[in-house]
Amino acid sequence: MSSDEKQVAPRSLAEALRAKDDGSLAALLRARPDLITPVPTDLTQLATRAGTRASVIRALERLDRFTLQTAEALAVAPEPADRETLLALLAGDENDPAVVGAFPHALAALREQALVWGPDDRLRLVRTARELLAPSPQHPSPTGLGPTVAEATAGMSPGRIQEILTAAGLPTTHDAVSAVASLTALFTDRARMADLLAAAPPDSLDVLSRLVWGPPYGQVTAEPAARLRWLLDRGLLLPTAPGTVVLPREVALHLRAGRAHRNTEPLPPAVEPAATHRPQVVDTTAAGQAYTSLATIEELLKDWDEGGPTVLRAGGLSVRDLKRTAAALDLSEPVAAFWVELAYAAGLLASDGEADERYAATPAYDEWLELPAAGRWTRLATAWLSGTRTAGVIGGRDTKERTLAALGPGLDRSAAPEVRHRVLTLLAALPEGASASPDSVVARLHWERALRGAASSDDLRARLARWTLSEAESLGITGRGALSAHGRALIGAESSAPAPETDSGAEQASGPGDKLPVHHHRHHPARPPQPRSPAELASAAARAGKLLAPLLPEPLDHVLLQADLTAVAPGPLQRPLADTLDVLADVESKGGATVYRFTPGSVRRALDAGRSASDLHAFLSEHSRTPVPQPLTYLIDDVARRHGHLRIGSASAYVRCDDDALLNEIIADKRSQGLRLRRLAPTVLAAQADPATLLEGLRSMGFAPAAESAEGDVLITRAHAHRTPPRTAPEPVPDGPPSPDTTLLGAAIRAIRAGDLASTTPHKPTAAAPGRNGTLPRTTSAETLATMQAAVLTGDTLWIGYVNAEGSASQRVIAPIKVEGGFVTAYDHTADEVRTYPLHRVTGVAELADEQA
Repeated sequence: MSSDEKQVAPRSLAEALRAKDDGSLAALLRARPDLITPVPTDLTQLATRAGTRASVIRALERLDRFTLQTAEALAVAPEPADRETLLALLAGDENDPAVVGAFPHALAALREQALVWGPDDRLRLVRTARELLAPSPQHPSPTGLGPTVAEATAGMSPGRIQEILTAAGLPTTHDAVSAVASLTALFTDRARMADLLAAAPPDSLDVLSRLVWGPPYGQVTAEPAARLRWLLDRGLLLPTAPGTVVLPREVALHLRAGRAHRNTEPLPPAVEPAATHRPQVVDTTAAGQAYTSLATIEELLKDWDEGGPTVLRAGGLSVRDLKRTAAALDLSEPVAAFWVELAYAAGLLASDGEADERYAATPAYDEWLELPAAGRWTRLATAWLSGTRTAGVIGGRDTKERTLAALGPGLDRSAAPEVRHRVLTLLAALPEGASASPDSVVARLHWERALRGAASSDDLRARLARWTLSEAESLGITGRGALSAHGRALIGAESSAPAPETDSGAEQASGPGDKLPVHHHRHHPARPPQPRSPAELASAAARAGKLLAPLLPEPLDHVLLQADLTAVAPGPLQRPLADTLDVLADVESKGGATVYRFTPGSVRRALDAGRSASDLHAFLSEHSRTPVPQPLTYLIDDVARRHGHLRIGSASAYVRCDDDALLNEIIADKRSQGLRLRRLAPTVLAAQADPATLLEGLRSMGFAPAAESAEGDVLITRAHAHRTPPRTAPEPVPDGPPSPDTTLLGAAIRAIRAGDLASTTPHKPTAAAPGRNGTLPRTTSAETLATMQAAVLTGDTLWIGYVNAEGSASQRVIAPIKVEGGFVTAYDHTADEVRTYPLHRVTGVAELADEQA
């Protein structure tokens, strides 16, 4: 700090901000983006906004534990406090070197965020922050300290205060103010306090030891015991209300050896490695899980091709539908809910918007299927990393005690992207191949955001961290708990030698897109997350995809046919082969190798889709590495021989067949009675049932009928893929205003500076406006025009009042360039650009004072 700043201390936060350079203002607005929404008109308004309760709470919530402890210590220090006093409250009598090393950066963080202002010898906490952090009976301080002697004795009689002085061995005074000062001086003098406490009874010291770390309040009876009376007589305990006493702050600090906190935590807890694996094992494990994630999403949406579950009236999936989906995917319900939500977040799944609203795949799903496997995975991974919908809360209750349903409202948690990125960044800081202990990750997050929840496993950030570790493993971002190479690329931490874990809480920047920083100091100011631009996100995803692609298995173009009417796919299949096999056979088991089983029903399904027997034989011969087994050939031929021998059409429905003996057999079968068949002709039967019911009924009796059109042609029934209209992926819910980019920051600072100039620069009084007094200048039209024309010739800067077309009034500082046609063209210092203003909207004009012009 310069000598000039020491000589003239700012009297308010606005004056302190006025003394900052543009770089410091930019750091403030970047750290607290809510201050720039909307852009303040001047520095006074910026200071006012920085002191509002909501903004201060948000800023405090983003402080790490030691920076917050520094603010808490300043809240219990005398106001204003000097730097040495504040450091003593944190480092204690032993002058903890770790605290001494971290203190400058913590104080710098509080200054940067405008929570603390003033020179080092007159530090002040913003009033709202002091109200939030200072101790009071209604809101105990996190330090556990009580009121000062002066605060605790505010309502005490002067005579009683003099009695305390006498009992404490101090000379009496003539007034209560000096008496309190004398008692305070005793309690803050370490040597005299040590002598006083040395004479205390052991039982009295036990009472002090129970109150010293808080809460500082205790209960006493009307006739206190001797051990309490000794303390009350000497002011070591002071009454605050009938039956209640408090330990004065000065006494507690002496007993604490000067510390404001029981445990000062200048250094972040280390993230402990749980296990270490070879990086190659981590990458291949993660790649295998990444491919499984793609197969899971495909299986989910293929199951919903005909239209998925219906949408609840309140939105979302019913519990029954979620259970059915989990059973179909062979997963637990929470895991199935995660995949459903991920497909929705990636824009692959949505409601169709029909009258009977159902969930189905979107057109984007078909585009997604055409991407290479690595491209499909990066689409899922980036949607998860940046999305705010949180599957982990499904099944819980909202604020109105309604159950939270999958795909329903109320699942957004704005902190999710920050926590996910931060957890992965902490994993990236470990040696390659090392997994992290979940408890140590949670402890680190608690240190970095001390007010974002109590230090327990039940708060949201802790649960988000644990869900992140599990979900990252399911997605294949991590393998065996360790961050993979493609996972590092995804978060922008691709260095082969990860940044070492520092003792400074160095990776404070925790938003999506922050690259893993390396810091060489012991502590640094906590900073808000800095989101990456879409181009940066796309670039990181592309790098991750390139690293993942070689690790993914190549799709196969063949299967192994078995004599037991099964086919074994020893790996993932090429899409045309897989699609055909899904129609021709039923999946019997999945895993490293997929087993398909051929049945009469599956072969009939292929024939219904328009395939002929010869087509099926050729397909199997082409794609089997083993000879086509004879039983499979017989099965196809047998089903094809009977397929379409019976024809179903609509009368209500009819059956026709050239073989009247077969029709006689159907009528004689008792199982056909429900179809209510009757013969219309030797080769035609009529039914009361509809064609679809008749078709299924005859198939259940063991026949192989085929549906036909009104022209008598066989109807080909291919799998129908129900799709929603085009849908956009759900937008993440931001955690507060977005961080401003460099361009916006520059423009905002120029506007604030110009507005501040307009509101603070002195101007020459005029006859019509002898003084501003916060009002717009007022001059006649002739005076305004004459002053403007003179300023064009002299180059003077003017202060004007201006009312725009919407009727909003503002003050501006302009340098007129040209006046003609009822308009003035001028350089507007407020907007930092050349503008043209109609003269009839200018309320008045005044020249700036000579020394300021």
